Amino acid sequence: QVQLVESGGGLVQAGGSLSLSCVASGRIFDKDAMAWFRQAPGKEREFVAAINWSGESTWYADSVKGRFTVSRDNAKNTLYLQMNNLKSEDTADYYCAAGWAISVVTTSAEYDYWGQGTQVIVSS
Repeated sequence: QVQLVESGGGLVQAGGSLSLSCVASGRIFDKDAMAWFRQAPGKEREFVAAINWSGESTWYADSVKGRFTVSRDNAKNTLYLQMNNLKSEDTADYYCAAGWAISVVTTSAEYDYWGQGTQVIVSS
């Protein structure tokens, strides 16, 4: 059974940092693109960051560019999101996703597997 399990969420003050992890199991994801999406209360799920299978290419939403860094360790089947200089508008549930042969990394429908999410709350 394929599973993606996120961890690392929590409560942090504005300007602080958090590091999220997503461990994949059930099969090897070293040929999949992987991504982070988030969903704030009352809002639609939105793209945050993505990384290609090798880690050589990354993409970011404009709202997090320069503050967030996505990375992966294929040997550990793990995806990471380092979040710095957090703002109150970053408050959301964060989800990791994985998919193969993705053409548009910012589109949630392209991804085949999803985690259950981890909550991030940024207090101002």
